[in-house]
Amino acid sequence: MKQTNKQNSALHNKEGKSISNSVSAKSAARIKKLRKKKVSAEELLQAILKGNKPALSRAITLIESQQQNHAKDVSTLIEGCLPHANKSIRIGITGVPGVGKSTFIEAFGNYLIQQGKKVAVLAVDPTSSISHGSILGDKTRMEELVKQENAFIRPTASGDSLGGVAKKTRESIILCEAAGFDTILIETVGVGQSETVVHSMTDFFLLLKLAGAGDELQGIKRGIMEMADAIIINKADGENERPAKKAKAEFKKALHLYPTRQSEWIPKVKLCSALYNSGIEPIWKMIENYRKITQENDYFYHNRHEQNKFWLLQTINEQLKSNFYNQPTIKTELKKQLQLIEENKTTPFEAATYLLKLAKEL
Repeated sequence: MKQTNKQNSALHNKEGKSISNSVSAKSAARIKKLRKKKVSAEELLQAILKGNKPALSRAITLIESQQQNHAKDVSTLIEGCLPHANKSIRIGITGVPGVGKSTFIEAFGNYLIQQGKKVAVLAVDPTSSISHGSILGDKTRMEELVKQENAFIRPTASGDSLGGVAKKTRESIILCEAAGFDTILIETVGVGQSETVVHSMTDFFLLLKLAGAGDELQGIKRGIMEMADAIIINKADGENERPAKKAKAEFKKALHLYPTRQSEWIPKVKLCSALYNSGIEPIWKMIENYRKITQENDYFYHNRHEQNKFWLLQTINEQLKSNFYNQPTIKTELKKQLQLIEENKTTPFEAATYLLKLAKEL
């Protein structure tokens, strides 16, 4: 009798497992079918405006496409989203690798969601200059935040763009805002002084630092320090709490050396431990205070207008570059000129002059 029960139990488990596998297979097939289904730009736009996260992901993939036949759909998306954009606070977050950017963003994002915010994270991973690959592991690192209904995390490879941001991050911000996300967090590669690009698309710029790693002296230099609206010394817990307080004092002294800003904002230095959710609330209150001050003195809106001018010029540069390299004649002649340079029959300057003149005539 016992043997029969065991056999029945085994059979039941086997059947249950079989049914479960069958359901999983059907679900996977259904998802695959939906992905293959052609969705128009207008349908994507309407879904985005309703806050549909899968549609938002799909739209960002579309605008990141390098294919020329996607250009019209991209224009439709951007133009349709623009009237619904510009209603968020855009926060740039940077720091050297290992400073805890992803941990900080998860703690910060979870706190914001508790305050009733909708948070979009555009996390940019560095691309290898050798293999051209990228890990794109931010969703894995932010395992709690990614489960939140009011959170959207989009990891993107930086590609060959400078400034630690992907080329289409600006457009991604517009799409996220149109989808109803009121707080946009942009995590950058953290490559140093070329972080000017992320500064040119955000309202508030957070610089994360570490204490006790020689980072204090590395940070006290013009460039990135001048751009930072606040310096956050992360991992200020346990044995590192005392060095963190010392670093805070040193950074505060350093910030006094810089001239008064047009925004009338005095950069702050704060301590936090993202791992233990310590110091997160004061950081958000500081950002809210910044927004209040800069909106009252109109710098907030002036800064947005200046950023739009900057991105107009950037878009023109990108388009000219794309048009140049995509011309069939230029592609052919470029190979010839590279071969001539290798054979020492021409110089890079002469080759460039020849190709630019040729492009002008085409």
